[in-house]
Order: sequence, then structure tokens, then C-alpha cells
Amino acid sequence: MKKILIVDDEVNNRLLLEEILEDFKEIGVEILLASDGKQALDLIESERPNLVFLDIMMPTINGYEVCNVVKKELKLINIYIVLLTARGQKDDRDRGFEVLCDKYITKPFYFNEVIGIAEDVLELKIH
Repeated sequence: MKKILIVDDEVNNRLLLEEILEDFKEIGVEILLASDGKQALDLIESERPNLVFLDIMMPTINGYEVCNVVKKELKLINIYIVLLTARGQKDDRDRGFEVLCDKYITKPFYFNEVIGIAEDVLELKIH
């Protein structure tokens, strides 16, 4: 079963992304939710999602650290990580790619972009 993990400490952001990706549930994709970096790492290790939409600004373990652990320490390079954040400065983007994120998107984002990424990564079409 294909899986998408949504990680954001803001409940409204998690709900919005879950709603955008709702059509994937109808074709058997499991949507997982995490409210912080620790929970995200636990879910990534236990569930091995195909795709992670990861906020950067979170308490305790931020998105950069999560991405770094997943890609460099755990070496789970087949998990596609999208950093989805309000931080859009060049330094922020550069840091995202240093920790080996696969894509960096700033908020506000386009719904179709999120759906398109999910379709490409999961190799599924919902429209």
C-alpha cells in the first residue's frame, strides 16, 4: 500500500493538506499525520511512507533535522520528501537541499502542485 505522511505542527495545515489529498484515499493510498518531528521520525521508520510533506518550523525537531536524519542517517533515499514551508529565502532553500530534500515549496502553495507531486511520486492519476 502506498502512503503519504503529512507533518505540520499546525492542525489547520495538516487538515488542509489531508483534504487536498483526499482523492488518493479513495484509490487506496493511506494518509498518515504527524504533529511534530519526533512523531514524524517514528512514523517514517515504522510505516515507510512513499511521500512526506514536511513543515520546517516545528518545536523540538524541525523539518531540516527530520529530513537530515531520514536521508543521511537512516539512508532512506527512496522516501520522497517535500519541504513545505513559509520560509522562502535563498538560505532556507539551500539548507533544504543540503539535507537532501527532494523538493522545496513555499506557502501559500498551489493545490494542483501538491496533487501533481503526489501523482508523480506515487505513479497514480486521480484526475
